[in-house]
Amino acid sequence: MKRQALVIGLGQFGLALARSLSASGVEVLAVDVLPERVQVAADAVSQAICCDAMDEEALARTAPASRDICVCAIGDEGREAAIIVTTLLRQLGAERVIARAGDELLERILRLVGAHEVVNPDKAFGERLARRLLYQGILEEVPLGEDLVMSEVRVPPALVGHRLAEEPALQLRLALATACLSYHERHTAALCARSDEEFRAAKQEPHPSPSPSPNPNLAN
Repeated sequence: MKRQALVIGLGQFGLALARSLSASGVEVLAVDVLPERVQVAADAVSQAICCDAMDEEALARTAPASRDICVCAIGDEGREAAIIVTTLLRQLGAERVIARAGDELLERILRLVGAHEVVNPDKAFGERLARRLLYQGILEEVPLGEDLVMSEVRVPPALVGHRLAEEPALQLRLALATACLSYHERHTAALCARSDEEFRAAKQEPHPSPSPSPNPNLAN
């Protein structure tokens, strides 16, 4: 059975989140009060509806309690709305509520009203970009816990054409890690999954495919 997600607020963050979840096989219900945003999201998600999520009856019709994830992605322009929607989601039985905050004060308030997790996309992106600028070999990082991250790194030119078994020092470093990550050829970096696997230079990333044509997923 597909996982189900409710995404409320379809600005840049909410729309990107809804699209990514949908592309990963999650059944997404996208909600916004602005019809033009709903129209854009309808092309990429299972269902998109236009309603005011601060209206308890309207929000109840989205069945938050039956969703695996409920995300309040309302931006900084709607601080009051973010607080009300997060509160209502918990009152309506949502099992996991993730809310968006642009500052520490709003983050504290959202946690107080019941958000299980609060994210600050601008802060998180700024921190990741700073690390990429400082350490150009790092392409992406995924936090795994306090002071622990999983990093995607460029294959150094000196290693291209060599195998992990040929690099004892590198083998030792990997032995200290909890796991050896699989090699994703479509990216520009990673670690070899096997000691006999050869490091290869990056392939060129394909150009993004054009947006799909509109579909009838829009519900008013």
